[in-house]
Amino acid sequence: MGDEIPDEGNRKIIDVEYVEKDLPESKVRTVEKKLINPLILPRSGPNPAGHARVVTVTNQKGGVGKTTTVINIAAQLGLRGYKVLVIDADAQGNCATGLGVDKRLVKATTRDLILEPETAIQARHQTAVEGVHMIVGDRSLVGMDQELLRQLGRERRLIEALEPLSPHYDLILIDTPPSLGIVTINALVASQGLLVPVQTEYFALEGLAMLAGTIREVRNLFSPSLGVDGILLTMYDQRTLLNVQVANELRDTYGTLVIDPPIRRNIRLAEAPAHGVPIHLHDPTSHGGMDYLSVTEELVKRWGIDSE
Repeated sequence: MGDEIPDEGNRKIIDVEYVEKDLPESKVRTVEKKLINPLILPRSGPNPAGHARVVTVTNQKGGVGKTTTVINIAAQLGLRGYKVLVIDADAQGNCATGLGVDKRLVKATTRDLILEPETAIQARHQTAVEGVHMIVGDRSLVGMDQELLRQLGRERRLIEALEPLSPHYDLILIDTPPSLGIVTINALVASQGLLVPVQTEYFALEGLAMLAGTIREVRNLFSPSLGVDGILLTMYDQRTLLNVQVANELRDTYGTLVIDPPIRRNIRLAEAPAHGVPIHLHDPTSHGGMDYLSVTEELVKRWGIDSE
């Protein structure tokens, strides 16, 4: 025991000496084994019986080609006879432009879908591709976090909204903003799988580590079966050493989760939205058209969806 130190209230405070001790080496090893690899991405589960597979295209880093991926995969599936619903959960609303939907004629949007699930049927719009419908996003999504702040079950509003729509489609594709707000959380909770576009540059692994942490939280709190369907390499240029190195590093880290071929840089992909059509209607033989065709064929196998 240490010395007794009297305080002003005539009470006695005991001054205690502490001795540092090293942990046994075996205990240190046990702790290390429990650490979670920040880059681990869980794989997704099977399709729900009698309902569309819900897939969110996401990356918390912007400018990686999420919207371009949603537009062109949905279009390619529609051309193959699949029934697809695109939900634009990004306030920029660029999916409508790329799929030939006139936003000036739209009355019900993704905001209405989340706040009033009963509007789900009326919120759909036909796109430039037969068999592909969409629900349009707009700037009204910016204030959703505040509107849903005090509502119970706010993370599951999109699940409720999709319930009457899901039996009528093979696939529901959700485009998300590069931020982790309540709308993005709704998309993740509603999904069976995630498709992650990644630009082949040095910050790619950082972005995936951030996403892995988000997936763990969503799985623990809301959806234990949520997982990743694939990682899509975008804006790829095989003539650039950096692009090749990053692509190889991603393949070494994530193996078969990486979808080949990568989507090559292509001016035709950038031109297509200006014409209000996806790349498969603008220039199907371009690098962008051929790459998204190959990627879609691979995803159809992974998703196990049936177009009959």
